[in-house]
Amino acid sequence: MSVTTSFALLVAASTGAGSGITMLPLLLLIPVMYFVMIRPQQKRQKQWQQMLGSIKTGDRVTTSGGIRGIIMSIKDDVIIIRVAPDNIKMEVAKSAIASVTTQEDSGS
Repeated sequence: MSVTTSFALLVAASTGAGSGITMLPLLLLIPVMYFVMIRPQQKRQKQWQQMLGSIKTGDRVTTSGGIRGIIMSIKDDVIIIRVAPDNIKMEVAKSAIASVTTQEDSGS
């Protein structure tokens, strides 16, 4: 049983007939939690998915582990990146890409 449900039952049992009024703040808490916590996370996830869908060869990327490199090739869920200074080629999971800087962005 969740904490919210337990608390709601406790409040309802202790107040009796006036439980509708005391449960109102709890019922208002659900939409507030959605707009404060769930919706922003869904928005960030959608932006990250769009970023992964728009990457291309030649883009500069940073992985979630902090490795920076230039994309050499893209397969289904694997990306080959070239890492400086020795031009080492690394195979990285596509989901490990944290940020992308395109060639146009780095020239400015």
